[in-house]
Amino acid sequence: MKKVISCLLIFTLLFPSYSLFAEEQETAKLTTSAQSALLMEADTGEILYKENETKKLPPASMTKVMTMLLIMEALDEGTLKLDENVRISEHAASMGGTQIYLEPFEEMSVQDLLKSVAVASANDASVALAERISVTEEAFVEQMNEKAKALGLKDTNFVNATGLPADNHYTTAKDMAVMAKALLGYEEITEYTKIYEDYLRKGSEDEFWLVNTNKLVRFYDGVDGLKTGYTSKAKYCLTATAKRDDMRVIAVVMGAETSKDRNKEISNLLDYAFGHYDIERLYSKNEAIFEWEPLKSRQKITASPKHNISLLLKKGESIEDYQTEIVKENVNQWPVQKGDVVGKIKIMKDENTVSEYPLVINQDVKDANLWNLWKKTLRSIHQGK
Repeated sequence: MKKVISCLLIFTLLFPSYSLFAEEQETAKLTTSAQSALLMEADTGEILYKENETKKLPPASMTKVMTMLLIMEALDEGTLKLDENVRISEHAASMGGTQIYLEPFEEMSVQDLLKSVAVASANDASVALAERISVTEEAFVEQMNEKAKALGLKDTNFVNATGLPADNHYTTAKDMAVMAKALLGYEEITEYTKIYEDYLRKGSEDEFWLVNTNKLVRFYDGVDGLKTGYTSKAKYCLTATAKRDDMRVIAVVMGAETSKDRNKEISNLLDYAFGHYDIERLYSKNEAIFEWEPLKSRQKITASPKHNISLLLKKGESIEDYQTEIVKENVNQWPVQKGDVVGKIKIMKDENTVSEYPLVINQDVKDANLWNLWKKTLRSIHQGK
């Protein structure tokens, strides 16, 4: 026994990183069937686990994460309305695979079409919305690839809006997580992706039952999206998201052998995130951090973060070890407009910068008229400025 203990002591001294290696090996067992995987905390974008995360693979219907992102952008910009009806083209109605069996020249609301994409992964609904936004699916695909470039995705290329099998249609687990993070910037999307079952054309002869292809929405606490995928080549894929309290995580699995394997490995990733990490929300999206009133502005201007600013902590780690610093920039320049960067928030630990987040103007800015300028000038004189 003494000889065994001595050998263990010598081994530990010679290989001090062994325990860390053992921990990494244990973590690596989170995904054993999938060809690639990635786990990300959504607020910070920090990667908690990865496995072949840059391997180019067919995403199947996970393609619709990008499709939904462009739909949500159009809704946000006002170029698309939830209550408007879309006339279905013959091309959209001809889509194979998963569908809601739209008929040529049928009309359906944007809201029901979006629900069909988010819940049932309907290819015909995806193409119908793509054509409504960009006239043709081909033009919409160009927009998808442009958005991919804008997000900094270097290992993604789309050929269609659905994920149906096509040459040169690929992405990676890492890129899928970035797309999912961007989509989740539109928080209302989960009002659709969290639905487990619903109906279209309820009460009519053409009533259609929608059931979510992502069973974890029903069976895993906190899961409220996002998109499954399957083809014989892509195998079983899932980009999932779950939220508990203020912590939201994104888990991606690509190329699992069975749907059971896919769900098990996504569950393992989510268990790991919620079991090993905590999130501390420091500032919320659009929260007023500081304000100022330029002479030439009609109103006070507010600086806010574009996204939630959070601190990811390992279980047991204290937030007291971190400090935040607010830095004002460009507050004396004119003109300015909504979206301009006017400062940043720095998160520090031991006087070292851990991360930085921009602060932007979050409202429309109007020039002061002559009366405003006169009042401000008088006030400045009165205050001795």
